[in-house]
Parts: sequence; C-alpha cells; structure tokens
Amino acid sequence: MDEFVGLDLSAQAALVKAGEVTAGELLEAAIRRAEKANPQLNAIIRPLHDEARRETRTADKDSVFSGAPFLVKDLYCHMAGVPTTGASQITKDFVPDHDSELMRRYRKSGLSTFGKTNLCEFGTLGTTEPKLFGATRNPWDTSRSSGGSSGGAGAAVAAGIVPAAHGGDGAGSIRIPASCCGLFGLKPSRGRITLGPDLGDSTGGIVNEHVLSITVRDSAALLDATRGPMAGDPYTAPAPERGYAETVRVKPRRLRIAVTSTSLLGTHVDPECAKATLETAKLCESLGHEVMEASPQLDAETYRTYYKRFWAMTATRAITALARSRNVTPESLATGVESFNQYLYGVGSRITAADYLVDLNWFHGVGRTITSFLGDFDLWLTPTLGSPPPVLGHFDADIHGGEEVMERFLQFLSFTTFANMAGLPSMSVPLYWTSTGLPVGTQFTGRFNDEGTLFQLAAQLEDARPWAGRRPPVHAAA
Repeated sequence: MDEFVGLDLSAQAALVKAGEVTAGELLEAAIRRAEKANPQLNAIIRPLHDEARRETRTADKDSVFSGAPFLVKDLYCHMAGVPTTGASQITKDFVPDHDSELMRRYRKSGLSTFGKTNLCEFGTLGTTEPKLFGATRNPWDTSRSSGGSSGGAGAAVAAGIVPAAHGGDGAGSIRIPASCCGLFGLKPSRGRITLGPDLGDSTGGIVNEHVLSITVRDSAALLDATRGPMAGDPYTAPAPERGYAETVRVKPRRLRIAVTSTSLLGTHVDPECAKATLETAKLCESLGHEVMEASPQLDAETYRTYYKRFWAMTATRAITALARSRNVTPESLATGVESFNQYLYGVGSRITAADYLVDLNWFHGVGRTITSFLGDFDLWLTPTLGSPPPVLGHFDADIHGGEEVMERFLQFLSFTTFANMAGLPSMSVPLYWTSTGLPVGTQFTGRFNDEGTLFQLAAQLEDARPWAGRRPPVHAAA
C-alpha cells in the first residue's frame, strides 16, 4: 500500500531526518492505512487527522521521532481539548483542558498523534469490548479478542496502521494485547513514567503507561523520551545509568533465568501457553543463558481472595472520584456503567478503608517475596496469559455474571498481575504462534529498575527469532 508499511518509528524518523520524506507524507500514509484496516477492526475510535496535520507542519525533524504518526489510548493520557472517555457512557463528554505530562513528552519527542484507540470501560478487563464504542477485533482472527485493556492499540499496531502505540497496564493491559496480537509490550517499573498531573497513586501504584510496538528498539527509544517523574509523584524509579536506546544495542551477559509454566494461582494453563514458555526457555538456553525451573512461593488462595477485593477498587475509585466532582452519589453514577463495573463497584463499595490498607500491605509482602526470589535470578520466565486470545464475549458480564467473569479474569491473567502488585518491569515477547495461527506471548519479569536487562534479552530474542515480518490476515498491506 505504501513504502512505509513495516518501518518502525525509528526508521520513519530516519527518513525524515535524511530529507527523503516529510512528516506530512508519513502521516497521510498512516491515515490511508487506518482507513483501510480500521473498519474491520474498530481499533481507532476517535480520528484526529486535522490535529495531527497541524502538528506535522511544525514538527522538528531533529526531534527523536521527527513527526512520525502515533496513537494514544483513550484513558489517562489526556490531550487538551480532546475528549478522554475511558470508553464509558458516564464520561463520554469529558474534555480535559490540558495535556497530561506523558502527552506533553510524546509531543516533545516529535510524535504526531492522529487518533485515539479503543479500550474496555475504565480499563478493568482483559478484553476490549465496550458498549460505548463496540468491540475491537483481533487482526489474526476477527472472532477473537485483541486483549485489553489496550486492545485498540494492539490491533492497530498488529494490523500495520502504526508501528507503536500508547497503552496502559494495571493488571497486564500492555502485555495482554501484546500476547493476543503478536507484539512486543513492556510494562516499566513502578514510577518510571509519571501519571501526573491528574493521577498520583492509581490504586496502590499498580498502573503504568508505555507502548506496544513491533520492534524492541522503538520501545526503548520511547521509554527514553518519556521516563522520569513530576515533582510530587508518590512513586519514582531511579534514572538508569545510560539510555535504553543505547542499552538495547548491547548483547546481554549470560543470564540466570527461572522458568514457571504452571499457574501459581492454581488456575488452568492452556497447553499452547505452557508449550510456548518451554520453547522460549530452550531458545534462551541455546543463546547461552542458564535456565532452570523455579517459582516464588505464594499463598494462592489468599492471593485470589484478596485480589478480587483489590481489583474491585479500580472501578470503585473511578466512580467515587467522578461522583465527588459532580456532587452526586457514587450509587447513582454506578447505575450508568457496564455490568462488570457495576459488579466491581458492588464489591468495592463494601470494603472499608482499613480493609483496603490491610490488603495492600499484604500485597506489599507478596512484592517482597517476588523481589527476594529475583535476588537469585536475573529474570523470571512464564506464560504471558493462561490461554490464547479468547473469543469475543468470553468476558461478557451481561451473559456470564460479574463473579464468573472475575474468575475468568483471574484464569486469563494468572501471570501478569504479579509484576503490577510488586512494581516490577515485565515484558511480553511474541515468539510463538499456535497451529491455528494465533499468537501466544511469553513473559519475562525483571528486577526493579532493570528494564535494561529486559530490553537486551528481548533484542537478542528478536534477532534470533524475528517476528516483525509476520502479518495477520487483516493488515493494511494485505
């Protein structure tokens, strides 16, 4: 369709810097790709073409990304004058009057944002099927979920519309769509990227923002461009000794990697996910790393019980904060949200502040257990998810009920939540496809403040088993 399909952001920026193409030409090509692929996927729910055209006309070609086209998720990452809906009927008309700090940094790096991507309501599920915008479909199989909550970003990148897109991760919401869509997705350490100025602590410090991408180097360069706190942030991560874009070019030392292919929560793991993990372990061994079976010791029953209560606070916090801003009761607002979030609010509204703090302290203990475990290993390898991409409707609380959907949530996300609760960096790497052509990611979790080791291994795996050339049936170049 155009010569830019398959080029990552770094390569596109290099063309602009060399004078071989303009940022405007890159943008128009991306818009054409979106117009071709998006009707089949519903990944982009708010085009911002004119806004992006204005940005490209003033783009600094000497900036990091030189006006290359980009997409942001319709949650947290505010754009002044553009609605941030959170995919909810009760916030569909919210228009911030300012950029979030992360958006400001995206603009400063030279990115031109030409659309906002779909997500589940409030980002509380591992799929992207909001009633407000409708479901995002997986480019590898349009009957299946693209994952969530950053499923619109995952589908857009996998379909070749853009080579990288913004996402957020509170329980795996970058790594989940990365696994479902065959992409690279890294969740940084807690406090690596500020949530300011609108959020400080978003439910115990579990939420992180970054990107899904087709290449490791783009993820590294984007983290360089956006990392760092705002004054007053409740959590901060120390600055790395050197930039990630530089670190990613260095071959990793011989790593000691723990591998776990069974669920620590006692949930079912699909054989394809276990197989992908063991194949990844063999690949790591072939690259000279030391790999051995090992797992941290966790109390599965208590984790599941406490996590159900804890996760309920995500929707409860959002509804309560919104109700306070409108001077109405949270109960009146909760009637306007989707069934699963009504269920979460019903659970969360019965939890006392003291119970929440006791649960949070227990999860801090879990974080210490996992961190101590990683004292003996450089990385921890697991499946990313408990199953390949599920069919659309698998998480529909209207059909299955909130309690059942929460159980399905924990089975699907049986590996991703640990890194959020512990504040550790974690990545999903696309190295495996099932016999039916569905991508299945494998997850590596690292030590706090050590995204560098993750990037180095990811680049080595990318070189050993390239994935960027694999294209799904729904693709802008098809």
